[in-house]
This record gives sequence, C-alpha cells and structure tokens, in this order.
Amino acid sequence: MVEVRLTAVRVDLQSNTPVILLQEPDGAHRTLPIFIGAAEATAIALAQQGVATPRPMTHDLLRDVIESLDARVDHVVVTELRAATFYAEIHLRSGSGETVVSSRPSDAVALAVRVSCPLYVSDELMDSEAVVLQLDDEDDAEQANPDSLVGEFREFLDKVKPEDFGSTT
Repeated sequence: MVEVRLTAVRVDLQSNTPVILLQEPDGAHRTLPIFIGAAEATAIALAQQGVATPRPMTHDLLRDVIESLDARVDHVVVTELRAATFYAEIHLRSGSGETVVSSRPSDAVALAVRVSCPLYVSDELMDSEAVVLQLDDEDDAEQANPDSLVGEFREFLDKVKPEDFGSTT
C-alpha cells in the first residue's frame, strides 16, 4: 500500500465534474485523480476547512455512530478500479478486532478527513492509474485560501443540473 494525502478537491474544467487528488508525499509524488459527485466534494471540502454545519452531515453521522460503538476508523484504502469505478475500504478497529467495510472512495475520504486517519492506495492501483502532477504556486495559494475553494463549489452548484448526473446504463 502507498500512503497518500488528499492534496486537492477541484472541479475538472473539461467535464465540469469534481475530482479529488490523492498524492503520495514522497518519491515521485504520483497522484491518483478520482472523479466524485458534487455533494461528496462539498462534504470533503467542508471537513478540510473545519466548517461546522448546523446539523450533522452524513459523514459526521457515520463518524459519530462508529465512535458510539466504541470503534475507530484505523485507515482507509482505495483498493481498485473495475469497469471505470473506483472501490475503497474503511478499516475499523474495536475491542473485538478489525472490521473492513466496502465503500465508495469519496465517502471513505470524507470520513478519513473527519477522523484524521491515514489514507492509502493499493500498490497495483497506484502503479496503473496514478499520474505525476505538479501543483504550481497558484494552486498552492488557492489551496491555502478556503474561500476560493468554497467559491468554486458554489459556482459549480449554480451551473449543475439534475440531468448532469443521469445514468449512462
């Protein structure tokens, strides 16, 4: 497994779709881009920025349920890409041992950000799908400015239509 960090939540300009970037902190700094839904992107961005919502969001609720069961999120792994769909696992630890729960990567990352647990990508997935991206100084400055990221999402949400998320099957 390759440990990664969430380096950015962006909107891809070509597809107008949110994308998260998971980058290895050492070595070649390979980055795994994963396209996600707008709601999940917003949930991740809000958690990254420490924005408190008036009511718990779904990922906050999940965190609270896990904690109330005397368990904790040990780590999250993005495991594979199958038929253009990414898969992930949430590894929980409790007094009775470890439990692994299948998850969408966006939900696993949203939970990981809330509990500050390690993020991993399988070696095979990183080798086959990662790219080398260099965030320039403008990206770094934008990343340091949470208002700019929230503005990106508000702009995206203003333009998005329900049919943009229609099924292709």
